[in-house]
Amino acid sequence: MERADYAILGAGAIGSVLGAHLARAGHAVALLARGERAAQIERDGVVIRGLAGFKVPVPVVRDPATLGGARVLIVATKTPGTAAALAALRHASFDTAFSIQNGPGKNEILAQAFGAARVLGALADTSAELLAGGEVLFTRNVNVVLGELPSDTSERTRRIAHEIDAAGVRCVQSGEVLSREWSKFCAWTGLMAVSVTTRLPTWRFLSDPDSALVIVRLVRETARLAQALGIAITDESVLPVASITRDSDADAVAAVTALGARYRATAPDHRMSSLQDIDNGRPLEVHETLGYAAAKAAELRLDLPLLRTLYPLVAALGPARRARGP
Repeated sequence: MERADYAILGAGAIGSVLGAHLARAGHAVALLARGERAAQIERDGVVIRGLAGFKVPVPVVRDPATLGGARVLIVATKTPGTAAALAALRHASFDTAFSIQNGPGKNEILAQAFGAARVLGALADTSAELLAGGEVLFTRNVNVVLGELPSDTSERTRRIAHEIDAAGVRCVQSGEVLSREWSKFCAWTGLMAVSVTTRLPTWRFLSDPDSALVIVRLVRETARLAQALGIAITDESVLPVASITRDSDADAVAAVTALGARYRATAPDHRMSSLQDIDNGRPLEVHETLGYAAAKAAELRLDLPLLRTLYPLVAALGPARRARGP
């Protein structure tokens, strides 16, 4: 394919949701995929279930060298191997690129590949699961957030956000996207660590006061790191991160368990993507996320004891599960 409106690197759950909705809305989409996933899409199209139900053909690009470029590149792969995947696309022309991956290091990697001027900040408070047969279960459609880095809006963020939102995946622009990214990351560190250690559906571990307290303490530690880096945190996240840093343990735990009640009512089948990864024998996004935070804390001589303890434990879970089998 010479040039697309949207090129999406990664045809997993969220990449497929975005690609399918944009293609159905009439945009020229290229899904960069390989192996069995590429074969599934070539054979059956992208099949969406859950919050939306439809099937749409989407062009697949197996060889990155054949893609000439796109107006917008969306990086939707898991974080391991991102730099190598982007290196295979350095020949292509992209007007704008953004990543909806977990972890704050994603923008740095994109800037190294394509130049900082082309890179937007982004985060996805949106959830889906790639099922064994190739269908995608779309479970949460809250918001994709876009913005200029470190803070601003622009005509290009307005246009891209409008196109994605009009296609059916909720999307907004924000003038404080770096703050929003880090606030999501603060919440994600707690949710991810507890999800893979308990192996429970999201609403169950959120609803338990003991696991909620672990989440609260991880959120607070990661928020200390953000603040040490000069990044303001906000309540505009899946958890009210700023309030959790100020509130008593009891009030903070109540905020987490209240979220558990909402998930139970609205998304009872939701499982964190990291739990999906570990259950399916895929590598965990641990070194690029928890490891990134631990390394930054060490550089700043900032003591984050719970993160320092849980990072190697969570890192060991993936290999241990793959060695043991299902």
